[in-house]
Amino acid sequence: QVQVVESGRGLVQAGGFLRLSCEASVLTFSIYNLGWFRQAPGKEREFVAAIPWRGSSPYYADFVKGRLTISRDNAKNTVYLQMNRLKPEDTAPYYCAASTIVTGITSLPGYYDYWGQGTQVTVSS
Repeated sequence: QVQVVESGRGLVQAGGFLRLSCEASVLTFSIYNLGWFRQAPGKEREFVAAIPWRGSSPYYADFVKGRLTISRDNAKNTVYLQMNRLKPEDTAPYYCAASTIVTGITSLPGYYDYWGQGTQVTVSS
């Protein structure tokens, strides 16, 4: 099984920045893509960004609009989410997820089979 663990939780003011990390372990050779999702209270889980475990071409949700950047360091088995110009509506727990079941990059949570516990991002106004 693949394991993913998020880190980088924090409380920042609007306009600030945070970097989240997601470290994958165990059967990392089986990963096709790693993605970030978030789920604010009372809302459905929402796709944020994803990146292939090998290769380039990240994929972003429309609301990202250049504020967030996903990147990967295979030597460390880690994917990062750099979050800039944060807004109060970005407040949510953020989840990292690995997909070993579909080769094409996707925003659909159902195609991600390993999930982390989540890390909280809080943006104050």
